[in-house]
Amino acid sequence: MASAVRTLTVTREVYDGIVEQATQGRPEEVCGVLAGEHGERASRAVAARAVENVAPAPRTTYQLDPREQLETMDELESEGADVVGFYHSHPTGPPRPSPTDAQGAAWTNYSYVIVVLDGEYPYVGSWRWLGDGFEREQLVLV
Repeated sequence: MASAVRTLTVTREVYDGIVEQATQGRPEEVCGVLAGEHGERASRAVAARAVENVAPAPRTTYQLDPREQLETMDELESEGADVVGFYHSHPTGPPRPSPTDAQGAAWTNYSYVIVVLDGEYPYVGSWRWLGDGFEREQLVLV
């Protein structure tokens, strides 16, 4: 019987890369696109590409530069990868999607990874946007 839990599997390289980008980008939020294999219940991220955060208040919100986002997605797809989701950082928390994150979410059934930096160690979590809210998904590191 298949598990009802949604999962996002990420490679160690992707995990380390987004944590490093978040650490170097603080105190502002950083953001980007995750790519690999997208599935209804399980996705796998094997690449992460940074996209400039053009939000008016980048210390507390993120907005991927629209032109750069489309170019990045086109590049990834031309390399044979699917977009599996997006990532951003919360330099000062919370360790979950904020109401602002929910307002900006537009890709139904795609993963939204958040790197939280306000503790002793970075916290990385993943959620799926279901159109009317986020659902926590299991993050599997390989």
